Amino acid sequence: MTTKIPATAAIEKGPLTLTGALNIPNSLTLLRILLIPVFVGLLVYRHYDYALGALLVAGLTDALDGTIARVANQRTELGAYLDPLADKLLLTTGFITLSVLGLAPLWVVILVVSRDLILMTGTLLVRLTDSAVDLSPTTLGKGTTLLQLTYVLLVVALTSRRMDVHLLDPLLFTAAGLTLASGLHYLYRGCTQLHAWDA
Repeated sequence: MTTKIPATAAIEKGPLTLTGALNIPNSLTLLRILLIPVFVGLLVYRHYDYALGALLVAGLTDALDGTIARVANQRTELGAYLDPLADKLLLTTGFITLSVLGLAPLWVVILVVSRDLILMTGTLLVRLTDSAVDLSPTTLGKGTTLLQLTYVLLVVALTSRRMDVHLLDPLLFTAAGLTLASGLHYLYRGCTQLHAWDA
């Protein structure tokens, strides 16, 4: 068995050249990463409408890069790692900033950051040891990312309209539950596969 990388179809491999790395999907992913400090800065200075716009643009790039990569057959190994990394950076910094501004509870930030740190550490260990562990995102993991992004987006939207963010508490607790469940599921899957590989 060989280690799988997070993609559902064949990924273009080979020497990483500047031309190959900067295709349209990867460029959109890099744009999403560059929008993160813009989004955070707008939040810190309480320009919530503009922050919401930056977040919507980031979400649009997330939808477009995957679609273009599939339709135009521009999947690359770099993109397979860069895309989920961009999502994690956006959500992590978003939750931390909202917490600092008093718009999100600290406990959910700890939960989100801890899960992502555990997953990133596990991914790094798998790469370093060349273990036969499936690193592809699960349906539960994708659902978690979607709910987290929806929560952050709605918090900014409600704040820009001067509405009470506690209206989103049901969504917050649902997202937190999925975050915990998906983290435990990834750990269980990784440990199970490592045990089978060592046997």
